[in-house]
Amino acid sequence: MSESVPIGRFTPRRGRGALSNADSRFLQWRRERDEEADDDMSAPTRIRFERVRQIITYNRSPDIPFDRSLNPYRGCEHGCIYCFARPSHAWLGMSPGLDFERQLVVKENAVQRLRETLSRPGYRCSPLALGVNTDAYQPLERHQRLTRGILEVLADFQHPVVVITKGALIERDLDLLGGMADRALVRVYLSVTSMDRQLVAKLEPRAVSVARRLHLIRRLHERGIPTGVLVAPVIPGLTDDQLERVLYEARQAGAGFAGYTMLRLPGEVEELFVQWLAAHLPQRAAKVMARIRAVRAGRLNDGVFGRRMRGEGVEADLIAQRFRLACKRYGYGVPPVLECSLFRPPSGQLSLSL
Repeated sequence: MSESVPIGRFTPRRGRGALSNADSRFLQWRRERDEEADDDMSAPTRIRFERVRQIITYNRSPDIPFDRSLNPYRGCEHGCIYCFARPSHAWLGMSPGLDFERQLVVKENAVQRLRETLSRPGYRCSPLALGVNTDAYQPLERHQRLTRGILEVLADFQHPVVVITKGALIERDLDLLGGMADRALVRVYLSVTSMDRQLVAKLEPRAVSVARRLHLIRRLHERGIPTGVLVAPVIPGLTDDQLERVLYEARQAGAGFAGYTMLRLPGEVEELFVQWLAAHLPQRAAKVMARIRAVRAGRLNDGVFGRRMRGEGVEADLIAQRFRLACKRYGYGVPPVLECSLFRPPSGQLSLSL
């Protein structure tokens, strides 16, 4: 894919991250668009429901610190332009562009499936990551309440969980999370990309403000819930200058541990990000793309384990060093180990993992 993406007819829309809505690459047909038409780009968010046979996804990735995850929703209304999960929408026959943030799918039987899965005699307990692909606390959770139901099941089974979010609705569940924290069953990461309010509003148009996220860190910390900050993604030439400030402010709010990931541009995300840069920051676009290439050995994306999360080269090494030094300077520690030995199926029988 080339950076020379036509953007003339793509106009930023209030509350949306993507500027275009290209057809899924898996479709056997393509739509011909009238460049003079709006193409319904400003359509409101729509929700559809599906029933799933499996709710836990397993992985063997050596550079991910968990082997299983759960996502109650497909697509994400936060609309973060850099989201690596956007290409997954193509599998549904929808666009990784605007469809990803306005055509959402609710896994309506997620809570039931989770309870059934954890009840199986052969299930072996290990920390479950919640909200990795799409945010489990995105706005539709307010009325769907799947994340709340999932946490209730995990609490019933005394199953450890790692929550990753930038959603304010997590504050609603302080009661559940607090009780789980008392048994070393949960830790939470709040994702913060930059302290630049105007930039964040463009990068993550429907996510809560950075100030609100710092407030959430403080509230979680006050309740005794182990809470960290995830500086993700670090975008060279755009947000990397904010790395130390994010770590400092999050530490002041009560974050006890931290992590970071380098920007990834898999599949259609590359074209969408290039369009976004050209529309929002045309004077800086070339420099940002050059900096991204500098941490990817001349490429815009690298899916190789060991490099995809951190990048490679002098500039990537410098960012890693800055992160380590800032964590040491501000007093960050390591994430607490979660307790797996408490896991019990509903019958009270011991898990086969014991």
